[in-house]
Amino acid sequence: MNNVTIFVQQLINGLSLGSIYALIALGYTMVYGIVKLINFAHGDVMMIGAYAGYFVLCAMGTTPAGMVCAFLAAMVFCGLLSLAIERLAYRPLRNAPRLNSLITAIAVELILQNVMRVLPFVGPEPRSFPTMAIKNFSFGIGSISNVQIIVILLSAVLMVVLNYVVNYTKTGKAMQAVSYDLGAASLMGINSNRIIAVTFVIGSVLAGAGGVLYAVAYPQVDPLMGYIPGLKAFVATVLGGIGSIPGAMVGGIILGVAETMVKAYLSSQYADAIAYCILIVILLVKPAGLLGKKVKVKV
Repeated sequence: MNNVTIFVQQLINGLSLGSIYALIALGYTMVYGIVKLINFAHGDVMMIGAYAGYFVLCAMGTTPAGMVCAFLAAMVFCGLLSLAIERLAYRPLRNAPRLNSLITAIAVELILQNVMRVLPFVGPEPRSFPTMAIKNFSFGIGSISNVQIIVILLSAVLMVVLNYVVNYTKTGKAMQAVSYDLGAASLMGINSNRIIAVTFVIGSVLAGAGGVLYAVAYPQVDPLMGYIPGLKAFVATVLGGIGSIPGAMVGGIILGVAETMVKAYLSSQYADAIAYCILIVILLVKPAGLLGKKVKVKV
């Protein structure tokens, strides 16, 4: 392969990986935008979504209907799980110091990991994720697999749907109002508890879909699989501007492309280091992130 072909191929790989990071990052940025909470359990919600898809595919096979049902099951299960987590773990601490909520988020992360490890039908051992037969489509200067097409297209569709929900629906307008000023929104008749719960659900639905996409692209599941993608998605969130939905999308794509390019042209050992170096450089130049806005603190 010549240099142009290698570059195009790695760009496609990066877009595929970055799309997954962006989906997961959206959950981080939405929750932070509403309640100023960094939900470190988000990566583990993604992991549980991957397991939900795994069990559906084991039962139905990797047919088109099986894949659709796997995505739906993962999204619904993660949405319901996040509803329970928000109600039981985060809502009672909403008016507590932020450190309390942060510690609780880490505790929820550890609980989810260890519960999955001890469940008899899951266990600590990695499992091979059922996936479809891979077909490659050549287009002159590169090729793209059917798995990459599904990952990129489905991620793009979900991001477009989210953008519509946030900007053009009554619930989305209420989410923006609560994000801007929770107290004022409550005084105007907005049910802030319901809106915050909906935000958690939407973010976790996207994480569930991202979990299945990640497992399809890298066909293995285990109880700790959510940690690294969750951490990378958090980096993507900060990179794009935490609290900014377009920023999470852009940050995820940049991180995915940077990671694959480093693996292709330097070494896979440097991929994580270079990604974090890019984050540091951007934050030094633009502390609020690429698309983030400076927030004035009320005193």
